[in-house]
Amino acid sequence: METKQQKTPREPKVYHALITFGILIAVMALGILKYEVDVHIPMFIGVIAAACMALYLGYDWKTIETAMMDGIYNALQAVIILAIVGILVGVWILGGVVPAMIYYGLKLLSPSIFLAAAMLICSITSLATGTAWGTMGTMGLALMGIAIGLDVPAPMAAGAIISGAYFGDKMSPLSDTTNLAPAMAGTDVFTHVKFMITPTVISYVLSLIGFLALGFFCASGSSSADLSAVQEMSDGLAASFRIHPVLLLPPLIVIVSVALKVPAIPGITLGILSGAVIGIFMQPGADFGSMMAVGMEGYVSESGIEAIDTLLTSGGINNMMYSISLTIIAMMFGGIMEKTRQLDVLVSKILKFVKTPASLVVATEATCVLSNAVMPEQYISLVVPGRMYAQTYRDMGLHPKTLSNALESAGTVSSALIPWNTCGVYILGVLGVSTYQYFPYAFFNLLTPIVTAVLAFAGITIADRDGVRMTRRAQQKKASEQQ
Repeated sequence: METKQQKTPREPKVYHALITFGILIAVMALGILKYEVDVHIPMFIGVIAAACMALYLGYDWKTIETAMMDGIYNALQAVIILAIVGILVGVWILGGVVPAMIYYGLKLLSPSIFLAAAMLICSITSLATGTAWGTMGTMGLALMGIAIGLDVPAPMAAGAIISGAYFGDKMSPLSDTTNLAPAMAGTDVFTHVKFMITPTVISYVLSLIGFLALGFFCASGSSSADLSAVQEMSDGLAASFRIHPVLLLPPLIVIVSVALKVPAIPGITLGILSGAVIGIFMQPGADFGSMMAVGMEGYVSESGIEAIDTLLTSGGINNMMYSISLTIIAMMFGGIMEKTRQLDVLVSKILKFVKTPASLVVATEATCVLSNAVMPEQYISLVVPGRMYAQTYRDMGLHPKTLSNALESAGTVSSALIPWNTCGVYILGVLGVSTYQYFPYAFFNLLTPIVTAVLAFAGITIADRDGVRMTRRAQQKKASEQQ
């Protein structure tokens, strides 16, 4: 009997990839902007488009299915970390760790340096909770009210709040974007966070100086400011939890774990265990059973103060399923696009203009910003460029943390600067200030991509396969070898 020969898949053309991305972009725009649905189903329709294109190119279904599974496998570490981060957040809230961080952060507020203090407070809150949206919707909302009492221009106040919130969203190991970026690049969250420190701190300090200068020139009548909203939150936290400096020990343990290069999963687990033990001893009503319950279902705050209840009703594995499910669907898309080489044909066109590792970082950042504009969702700006460029970074002999840093330095922070992006729309609804108004004052979001790009040419945000930072001369040598 004659054996049927398997059809050899065709090499994709640029227009094949553009059709697939065009469908994804169109569905994203329609679903998010018009119907205001979550990004998951539009992303899944993108998976369908990628699969249909793969079939058209001659791939059989078994190969396509394997490509999806391979894509998901690449993100399994991130999925595990997201799940245990959900446990950590619930445990830390019940144990009083997160409330203590917010409580002490509120003590930083001083009318004479309101803008800088607002940035610091939102930074602490976002680091503690891992969410820029939650920070802006609670602490940011309260600070906007105080800004009105201080006669501080609303766009400036919004810029300070956004800068602080996105600093935490970018750097907190509890943040979904901080876990998603290294998953796309192929590294772990602690390695990723450590590598981001230098460019992020530079951007943060420059932003802080900018807000101090703005505050100095626009401060007026601040001595008689109404700080009742902040006092209400402080009192509410003190009434609901026992606040003590010992509660800052679990975050310190996680920080030390990062410094000692403890792998992400055991490092975060140490944070969970220490937070649970201290919380059981410190918080009335907290016991082993309640710690297990909030680890699964999350913490539900019932303080009676809306801002506190909104901020602290969080955590648990169930509440992380939004990010976990999106990661799985996005990696199905990425797996198909990689296997069928649809990403390769697009990247090959872009790489004609890329001659050095530093220019590759700039190209990555530009792609992230473009993704935020055309596929208006923060997560997608990490997923698509991450999968597009991962192989190129490997081919250049670069450590994946170089890519993950570029993704977060542009994808995470630029989402707030685009009016029709889900982040820009959310900020308008919560803070009541349009993107066009706060854009010039979102210092951290504006500076971070620029600082990262400049430091890339200096070799500070470029690392070779062994993790060693590359000097300009080393980059030039690497570029000549590639040519």
